[in-house]
Amino acid sequence: MPSSLLLEVPALADFNRAWTELTDWLSLLDRVIKSQRVMVGDLEDINEMIIKQKATLQDLEQRRPQLEELITAAQNLKNKTSNQEARTIITDRIERIQSQWDEVQEHLQNRRQQLNEMVKDSTQWLEGKEEAEQVLGQARAKLESWKETPYTMDAIQKKITETKQLAKDLRQWQINVDVANDLALKLLRDYSSDDTRKVHMITENINASWASIHKRVSEREAALEETHRLLQQFPLDLEKFLAWLTEAETTANVLQDATHKERLLEDSKGVRELMKQWQDLQGEIEAHTDIYHNLDENGQKVLRSLEGSDDAALLQRRLDTMNFKWSELRKKSLNIRSHLEASSDQWKRLHLSLQELLVWLQLKDDELSRQAPMGGDFPAVQKQNDVHRAFKRELKTKEPVIMSTLETVRIFLTEQPLEGLEKLYQEPRELPPEERAQNVTRLLRKQAEEVNTEWEKLNLHSADWQRKIDEALARLQELQEATDELDLKLRQAEVIKGSWQPVGDLLIDSLQDHLEKVKVLRGEITPLKENVSYVNDLARQLTTLGIQLSPYNLSTLEDLNTRWKLLQVAVEDRIRQLHEAHRDFGPASQHFLSTSVQGPWERAISPNKVPYYINHETQTTCWDHPKMTELYQSLADLNNVRFSAYRTAMKLRRLQKALCLDLLSLSAACDALDQHNLKQNDQPMDILQVINCLTTIYDRLEQEHSNLVNVPLCVDMCLNWLLNVYDTGRTGRIRVLSFKTGIISLCKAHLEDKYRYLFKQVASSTGFCDQRRLGLLLHDSIQIPRQLGEVASFGGSNIEPSVRSCFQFANNKPEIEAALFLDWMRLEPQSMVWLPVLHRVAAAETAKHQAKCNICKECPIIGFRYRSLKHFNYDICQSCFFSGRVAKGHKMHYPMVEYCTPTTSGEDVRDFAKVLKNKFRTKRYFAKHPRMGYLPVQTVLEGDNMETNLQAEYDRLKQQHEHKGLSPLPSPPEMMPTSPQSPRDAELIAEAKLLRQHKGRLEARMQILEDHNKQLESQLQRLRQLLEQPQAEAKVNGTTVSSPSTSLQRSDSSQPMLLRVVGSQTSESMGEEDLLSPPQDTSTGLEEVMEQLNNSFPSSRGHNVGSLFHLADDLGRAMESLVSVMTDEEGAE
Repeated sequence: MPSSLLLEVPALADFNRAWTELTDWLSLLDRVIKSQRVMVGDLEDINEMIIKQKATLQDLEQRRPQLEELITAAQNLKNKTSNQEARTIITDRIERIQSQWDEVQEHLQNRRQQLNEMVKDSTQWLEGKEEAEQVLGQARAKLESWKETPYTMDAIQKKITETKQLAKDLRQWQINVDVANDLALKLLRDYSSDDTRKVHMITENINASWASIHKRVSEREAALEETHRLLQQFPLDLEKFLAWLTEAETTANVLQDATHKERLLEDSKGVRELMKQWQDLQGEIEAHTDIYHNLDENGQKVLRSLEGSDDAALLQRRLDTMNFKWSELRKKSLNIRSHLEASSDQWKRLHLSLQELLVWLQLKDDELSRQAPMGGDFPAVQKQNDVHRAFKRELKTKEPVIMSTLETVRIFLTEQPLEGLEKLYQEPRELPPEERAQNVTRLLRKQAEEVNTEWEKLNLHSADWQRKIDEALARLQELQEATDELDLKLRQAEVIKGSWQPVGDLLIDSLQDHLEKVKVLRGEITPLKENVSYVNDLARQLTTLGIQLSPYNLSTLEDLNTRWKLLQVAVEDRIRQLHEAHRDFGPASQHFLSTSVQGPWERAISPNKVPYYINHETQTTCWDHPKMTELYQSLADLNNVRFSAYRTAMKLRRLQKALCLDLLSLSAACDALDQHNLKQNDQPMDILQVINCLTTIYDRLEQEHSNLVNVPLCVDMCLNWLLNVYDTGRTGRIRVLSFKTGIISLCKAHLEDKYRYLFKQVASSTGFCDQRRLGLLLHDSIQIPRQLGEVASFGGSNIEPSVRSCFQFANNKPEIEAALFLDWMRLEPQSMVWLPVLHRVAAAETAKHQAKCNICKECPIIGFRYRSLKHFNYDICQSCFFSGRVAKGHKMHYPMVEYCTPTTSGEDVRDFAKVLKNKFRTKRYFAKHPRMGYLPVQTVLEGDNMETNLQAEYDRLKQQHEHKGLSPLPSPPEMMPTSPQSPRDAELIAEAKLLRQHKGRLEARMQILEDHNKQLESQLQRLRQLLEQPQAEAKVNGTTVSSPSTSLQRSDSSQPMLLRVVGSQTSESMGEEDLLSPPQDTSTGLEEVMEQLNNSFPSSRGHNVGSLFHLADDLGRAMESLVSVMTDEEGAE
């Protein structure tokens, strides 16, 4: 709004301020509404948000009167102003704020309706999810119960039927899963602006589990069908294999009979033919080896399924028959070969057989060595185990051949004579026959030993490898189970972590709840550390065993460790972020105080939590709140108040109202202090503690005065003031006693109640207070005027004289009690006089006196009323009195009485008598008997004393003395030790003083005699006027108001200040910086005169001339008594 308009139409400033505040509040509320996100599918979170929305709507409705008042004010402004630009701006702003209000209200209502719909949809989805999870659980339970595959037709048929039934159930249950998916898609589609991660994640898990169950059921069904086919085929395959065994056995018998014929070895052609037939038979045997092993393995499975039944015994016999025939067939084949090889070249054949066996053993040993190293994961080692099992079957199959060959060699070497060996040896004939036979024997024996050694070594190697495989399988399976368990737990924790909202999107009120949930999660994942350690230990053990983990296992371990570390870091970061957010934005933070300033200002926080303020337009910073700066600037217009106590009190009153502490009762302040356990007065408070306590105070005040208290602004302003008073260095700490002193001094309470409370804070447990404790209280109290730059008028910052004054008042006791402290404070000591004056200023704010100011002519007088005790019917308002304005014939040093409430008839008569009395006194008398409005504190070498009259008189006499050429006068007695010339100086001072007093008395008597008749005539005229208009004059002079004592008794306890302050007199000694004090009349003679005057005005007044002359006679007699009393006093002096 243009500044020219604000100057032209001043009322626009208030309207503009109110409009800005309401607009900012609506904008903030709209931003809050848009930023509030909920977890879709979480009914608790949604219901909490609905409750908050209701509260926000209620808050909006409670502020509607403020909108209506603003609209009304705008209409009034439009009607009062003729400026068309101002009218246009007002209309535009009202339309904008009305539109903004409607928009915010619509957003709130739409959001509330959306949340209600979300509750309904989320409830339906949760029910659908429950049903889907229920069918998933049923399917999992059935699958878990089918771990083993039966090998009987009835059992396998039953399992196939159950599996088909489960597949059928799954097709029916698909509807439940589809319903849950549809409801989830609806939530994801309709509430995409909110947090849908929970719905998305749960839906994915359900679908993944459902697909996994479908896959397992299909695999299960296929495996059962294969087993069923195998069981159907097994009897046929067994019969077919037994039939083949019978045929092969017959063939082997024929070959065996042929090899045992005599002279067969001499028929080389026949041997070759038989050898060919044997090779054919051996080929068939080798071709049926796998069939035999499969039948034997499947037969064992069927046997386990048929355990305990008759079919099991029958099958066992058939399997035993098969195994026996298979074994016999292999033995016959080996015998046939051995006989066929027993020819004239038998030793060569044995030599070749042993060589073949050695080559085969070497190949198998190489093959076994190639199986190493051990695989790095369970599937690889399982595959190695299967390979080695086949390898062991080969060894088992080859074992009879090797044993038969070795046995043949042994028999051959035992049965053959040397002649036969010599014949068999085909070497040249050079060597002797015995040596040649020995060479053949050594060769065969050596080869047989090598074959036997290699065979045993191969078996040992195979057994050792099998042991390693078994151990590796056990360890890897253990590792696999441990990693799967750890992965599952990490996934569960990661699901929770994935559902976390960004900290910036969380509601401030929910920070503590989220913090507690994260701490619970941290407690739940703590045991995972043992799982991670266990997995890593298993991995190290496998490495120790020489097992190099596979890249998959290594990556899995690395992934698990990384995920564990990331989860820990995420949880700790989340806790740290929530702690910081709770600290910076929670109930114990200063975040809510950021709204205490408006642009271009920004509230910032220093490292020690002390706030400061940034002006982005001027790019400057300052410690004081902008509103506090404005307040301090506004206090400058009070500097024209001449009297410091009133100047200070009026500044404090304005400050008190700005901080809303005039609304704070003492009981409410005490409750807040007790609530925050502020009992150790010597302990320091940090900024957050001060803010928390102030927030409690102002929250309560807002409940009682919602239209007057702006909590963030009041808290920030009061904090600013407390720091200015008690922490000028901005250290971020103030003492508890200082905090209490500041708050209690400006709260709404009776003056003596404040004194009692403050004394209690520094008193010991016995109720007594020593000088040190009292010094602490006075030091904290004097800081309040010191901050306003007024401390010099109250004795300075040094509180030692005040402490000494108090204890001198208590007869120098080591400790004082509350009663003595209150008595001393009632005297209004100089260092504390600003506080009772503050109460009088507050009490006088609404006082209306039916009198007219003799200077500015204001009538009635509002505020303080000052009645002259020198002139009749002479009143001054507080503005004229504070500014030092006087009327003609009246001087500032004339005695006056102050009233902060309307006067009573008794007070009017009392003041009238004092005026009469003062009429007979001269200026000398008032100069000689100054009356101070406070208890002065005599300072000794501790600063200047406010009572400077005696010192000035001494300086004047000293200068005169020196001018006459006499020796210099010494310092005053209290300033330094006495000197030899001090008696003479004292005599001179005393003589001058007596001369001045005698001169004053003579002048006063002369003035009294001259004015006596004039005064009697004027008073008589005054009495006639009073008799003519008794009722009207009674109202003007406040005769209907009760006496001071009664008014004090019936004063409302809720008032922050005292309602009655007795008048005080001023004198020449007060000067510009002196105060007003209560009058103290100690003259017995004057009391008697007052009694005569009071008796001269009976309650029932007549209106006839006789009554008038009777009253005049009474007045004359009273005046004569007054003159005689004053003359007696003059003589006595």
